[in-house]
Amino acid sequence: MSDAAHHIQMRQIVAGLSEGVILIEPDQTITYANDAAVMMHGVVDAGDLGATVSEYRANFTLHYRNHREIGPLQHPLDRVLAGEVFRDVVVELIPKRNSSHRWMHRIRSLVTTDADGIPSGLALVMQDVSERYQAEARFERMFNANPAPAIICRIADLRFVRVNHGFLDLTGYHRDDVLGRSFCEIDLLRDAERREMAIHRLHEGRTIPQMEAQLATPCGRGRYVIVAGHAIEMPGPGGVEPCMLFTFADLEDRRKAEMALRHSEERFAKAFDLSPVPSALMDADGLEITSVNQAFATTFGHAPEAAGGQSLADLALWVDRAEQRKFSRDLRRLGSVRGFEAVLQDAAGAEIDCLVSAERVTINHEACVLCVLQDITSRKRSERELISAIEAVMADASWFSHGVIDKLATLRHPSRSVRPSVDIENLTIREQDMLTRICQGATDHEIGAELKLSPNTVRNHVSSLYRKLGVNRRSAVVVWAQERGIGPNTQHQR
Repeated sequence: MSDAAHHIQMRQIVAGLSEGVILIEPDQTITYANDAAVMMHGVVDAGDLGATVSEYRANFTLHYRNHREIGPLQHPLDRVLAGEVFRDVVVELIPKRNSSHRWMHRIRSLVTTDADGIPSGLALVMQDVSERYQAEARFERMFNANPAPAIICRIADLRFVRVNHGFLDLTGYHRDDVLGRSFCEIDLLRDAERREMAIHRLHEGRTIPQMEAQLATPCGRGRYVIVAGHAIEMPGPGGVEPCMLFTFADLEDRRKAEMALRHSEERFAKAFDLSPVPSALMDADGLEITSVNQAFATTFGHAPEAAGGQSLADLALWVDRAEQRKFSRDLRRLGSVRGFEAVLQDAAGAEIDCLVSAERVTINHEACVLCVLQDITSRKRSERELISAIEAVMADASWFSHGVIDKLATLRHPSRSVRPSVDIENLTIREQDMLTRICQGATDHEIGAELKLSPNTVRNHVSSLYRKLGVNRRSAVVVWAQERGIGPNTQHQR
């Protein structure tokens, strides 16, 4: 077959290929390019490529993207002319007439020789891989811009090939400290919940589910994170390489909050157990006892294990059921009760005067009620003995002065020790409003809502009323009013 026939046959073969093919003569003449090659260069016909290798180089700029050879880089066409056989070389092609257009080509060479081994047919074969590299470029931009910490590990040798700013900020590493280092040097799964399974899946290139772990840091202290691995493919010197993309969620703040809460609960537990005041913890819904301290067990004679799961009513602590119902009603309505006077009884039936206080608290993320029962039996007995002594003295008080009698009367009825000069007319209109509504049992919040006053304003008026009446609590205000015939429904003249 003649050379002309051979060339015609060669052109017919390559014309229909989806790959771009450029045929070159040993004298550096470009003899043919198929339609795919023309399209991949963004020109109209093969003549726009250039008649020779020199013209081609003048029309197009090529940059190697994955060339790893040592020494001066050669133009792919020069390498073909030299008879070199190469494959899977990726170049970026830029037309000099319009540098805004760029293509990524994967090229290889075809060299045929004659009987003497002299190159007789030279060809450059190319594939357009622009879309893939554009996608990879978008991935690189998104990976680097993503604030979520991420790092990519090559599965073949378990070395890190990509790292973003989020990971560097999280750990304190510098980029050069990470890239090229191995998984053994920077352990991403230290103390992981399912470490063995995660390492096994890493070697197999399979997805690693989310799990808590400690991320190694330059200072040697682990940082608590949630880590997950996703199998991906990344371009490498030899083509596409299997990799593992690790992503992280920082748990350090949550861990610190949990530690602070745990320490707080431990301190509460110690204070609860060591408190000399009888105390009980109850669930907020049914007010069933979950635990009691030693002081409770000692005072009321109920063992801690026997008290668990029962309410104060179940333990038969309340002597007066009406007091029990009022306490429970106030607790549910107000959320807390302070200094509620009640008569309770121990396991043997002995009565104990108590001040009962309760407050809603959260323990181990559960709503509870902390109930404190202060034994005031001795104080009440002393008060009763004092009153009895006063009554015995006043039974024959003919030899006492009038001043002494007044003082004894005051000790006998402390609620009457208000200033004698204060009367309803000495109160301002707002103080009278406070007096009326306190007698009706209204709270500061309810008074404010009814009179359209702020909480601070209500408190100021109530404090002023206390000061004028010489009292320091609402019950004393009610007693003061009752002694003067002022009831809840009394209307004051203005």
